[in-house]
Amino acid sequence: MATISDPNSSEITLLLRRWSQGEESAAEEVLPLIYDQLHSIATAYFSRERGGHTLQPTGVVHEAFLRLVKGPVNEWEDRSHFFGIAARLMRQVLVDHARQRNREKRGGGVKPISLTDTPEHFAHTAQGVLAVDQALTKLRLEDPQKASVVEMRFFGGLTNEEIAGALRISTKTVSREWRRARAHLFLQLSAET
Repeated sequence: MATISDPNSSEITLLLRRWSQGEESAAEEVLPLIYDQLHSIATAYFSRERGGHTLQPTGVVHEAFLRLVKGPVNEWEDRSHFFGIAARLMRQVLVDHARQRNREKRGGGVKPISLTDTPEHFAHTAQGVLAVDQALTKLRLEDPQKASVVEMRFFGGLTNEEIAGALRISTKTVSREWRRARAHLFLQLSAET
């Protein structure tokens, strides 16, 4: 899996800051430099998905980037911060897609979610993505840092080191928060089935 470390790191950070300051041309300049990394993150997520998914990594990346461009200007501190926000947007794209699929089905054929010991299991169905999203939304209200760790790791594919950089915490704290968040989500998702 590709990580967000890159020899063009300082150039990307500079472009992200220029974009944050309202320079729209910087967004166009940074896209080619970050596209492959965003695509790798989305591809890693889809490697855990069931076959025949109607949404593909390229579509997730394009939709997330459009939301970045059309949304309010963010003040990106560095690349890790940017990829953390990109992970959140990719999650939103996947959740929106799952909601749309559920609306189309109107509940027909919905099967109960089978539990395993990891949140990754829930990503295999539209209902699972929605269940993880709801549990993550609740977790964010209780503990925003744990929710950010899960979001960056599960939806963004970031490593513990990258998450630590984005959140400005130690990698040990990331590992601890990941373990605790997984346990919390497991209990929450277990209670809902």
